[in-house]
Amino acid sequence: MSIYDTLNPMQKKAVLHTEGPLLVLAGAGSGKTRVLTHRIAYLIEEKGINPWNILAITFTNKAAGEMRERVDRLVEFGADSIWVSTFHSSCVRILRRHIESLGYTTNFTIYDSDDQKTLMRHVLKDLELDPKIYKDRVMLSVISTAKNELISAVEFEEASAGDFRQKKVAQVYKEYQRQLKKNNALDFDDLIMKTVQLFETNADVLNYYQERFKYILVDEYQDTNTAQFKLVSLLAGKYKNLCVVGDDDQSIYKFRGANIENILNFEKSYPGAVVIKLEQNYRSSQSILNAANEVIRHNRGRKDKTLWTANEEGPLVQFKQFDNAAEEADAIVRDILNSPSEYQDCAVLYRTNAQSRLIEEKCLQHNVPYRMVGGVNFYQRKEIKDILAYLKTIANGQDDLAALRVINVPKRGIGATSLARIQAFASEREFGIYDAFCRAKAVPSLGKAADKVLKFTELIEDFRSRLEEETYTIHQLIEDVLDETGYLKELEAEGEIEYQTRLENMEELINKAVSFERDHEQWDLSEFLEEVALVADVDRMDDSENRVTLMTLHSAKGLEFPRVYLTGMEDGLFPSMMSISSDDREAVEEERRLCYVGITRAQNYLMMTAARQRMVNGETRYAKISRFVEEIPSDLLDSDKLEPRLSSTRSQSDFDDSALPWGKASKSAGVSSFGPGNNSYASKTVQPVSKPGFGKAFTVEKAGSLDYKAGDRVSHIKFGQGQVMEIKDGGRDYEVTVHFDTAGVKKMFASFAKLKLL
Repeated sequence: MSIYDTLNPMQKKAVLHTEGPLLVLAGAGSGKTRVLTHRIAYLIEEKGINPWNILAITFTNKAAGEMRERVDRLVEFGADSIWVSTFHSSCVRILRRHIESLGYTTNFTIYDSDDQKTLMRHVLKDLELDPKIYKDRVMLSVISTAKNELISAVEFEEASAGDFRQKKVAQVYKEYQRQLKKNNALDFDDLIMKTVQLFETNADVLNYYQERFKYILVDEYQDTNTAQFKLVSLLAGKYKNLCVVGDDDQSIYKFRGANIENILNFEKSYPGAVVIKLEQNYRSSQSILNAANEVIRHNRGRKDKTLWTANEEGPLVQFKQFDNAAEEADAIVRDILNSPSEYQDCAVLYRTNAQSRLIEEKCLQHNVPYRMVGGVNFYQRKEIKDILAYLKTIANGQDDLAALRVINVPKRGIGATSLARIQAFASEREFGIYDAFCRAKAVPSLGKAADKVLKFTELIEDFRSRLEEETYTIHQLIEDVLDETGYLKELEAEGEIEYQTRLENMEELINKAVSFERDHEQWDLSEFLEEVALVADVDRMDDSENRVTLMTLHSAKGLEFPRVYLTGMEDGLFPSMMSISSDDREAVEEERRLCYVGITRAQNYLMMTAARQRMVNGETRYAKISRFVEEIPSDLLDSDKLEPRLSSTRSQSDFDDSALPWGKASKSAGVSSFGPGNNSYASKTVQPVSKPGFGKAFTVEKAGSLDYKAGDRVSHIKFGQGQVMEIKDGGRDYEVTVHFDTAGVKKMFASFAKLKLL
């Protein structure tokens, strides 16, 4: 029997249709990776396509690794010639060969998020901008968004005419790019943007890769941004043998720049495209799929499809509402303890990281082992950053940030004044920092510090010379750096426990280097640093540990578990209050897609939970059950909802919840009190439907007009200064959207916000 006969009819149709543009709408758990890998095998073995003419792109290293393993098993000859990699890895390979035409050298460094923050702080200092107003995180976010939209620093500057703040941001963007180039470095967004720039400015290079990749496959197409869309369209522009696989119902990364229109408008972008739907699910029970289908069908911006399975019907989806978040967390952990499943089969998913604290506490209380995905990244730990900075300096002496990080690690007695003189010397002569270190004797007034600096550069040059030896390895280099720099000796002074913890982390880095060397017959230090830079947090989950997994819904994308607990199913939390209060249909629809992703992570058992009250920012928030739960018909749920809590004369449900700003109580205003414990609920922005028989009744005092308009600068007692982006007349009150300099974008009611015109 042929391997293609193992496919279901729609999978087989997607595999055998090889020519021209093809959109495969792959529902959750429908075997999309199986389709992609069998399609590659079919192209080579049945169609006679050369393996090196195939490019397969996905988003994570884990997904790329799984696809590579499956392709290797299916394809007997030439599998290693197929490019199977992430967007960023593919672009790195291209830029390593051709980036010189853009003014960089081929041994460029890739800056991670910490490197970017460090560089941005230098930029803000050089431009004499107040870091409290122009925050490094905010500036990097704006620049990242611009790059994802392929907006260069020059174009950004042209578009900012007439806007003082935007002009300052444009200035920051230009200087940030200038310093990146001076350091011969690229950030993650540059990897794709520079590759697009390379293709658009060099027809010969583009033609080479169009000829090289005559058949292109893209996984998770719903997650592509504008830059990735452009990159793919350029590569596929000549032969148009483009197969994209994705699910618009799982598009959940708009905040990262993902553009759902790329998949929704595929047929417009590629006229004549064929569309094939994969609707048979191999992961979940039918009960779970029924709930998922009912939720997602409420979205209007989607392509119609309905998941079904040949699996068992399975138990109904559980829904339980608890009085408070602590009870919710306790019940979840107790259910895990009482289940017949292993801990590793259970996952607790939540909308926000803040929800994890109570779950963690209850796990500890009941002695349930857990792992939290999304914590401190291994490669962001200080000791790992230090050693990687040494390796970057050895690999690329043009990386100023790396050299500055380790010049005094461990302490070498080189003071801040001496470093400032070296930096000034380098700036005046347009040297890199490491080049200036090598010329320390020429730096005026450096004195004895020059010898200490030169001792450092001699050590770096010695390490570089060792790398030229054929038998010298990266893991040996790391061990030598730790020993010969005195790094380990300095760590010992920190105390036994701290030393042991850091030592274990560095041993893990050495393990990584050994694995890298084992997997690559030919390698160099730059390739190792690239791989480290491209590792994502979720890629590092250790599936061998028997622990409950705690993670955000966004982190859970692409994973599956026998038992899933979907927590915090409350309006205002999930969907978020920002999406609700913005009156933006697309924002709520993205939240609904996120819920759909959460539901479809479950294989056999799904429990959705909610709390009637939850502590948020020190205040008690009361919430209704999430609209996403209410969208599931009652006959599909095994539901346990609490009875409405009554006060002496009124229930909480007597209030018009839509009048609540973000659904939470205000400490700054008078409040009505009711119910057991006299919990604060209503502030003076609340308007009861009917006058309650207790406390005070407050109404919104809507102003006839506001003394500010969109574009004006205003101040807020808590969030500081900002610019009004939009004002909507919400009937009872004006809804104002403000971009605060330090707090970001906030939506609020005018009477509650009390904004003052500057």
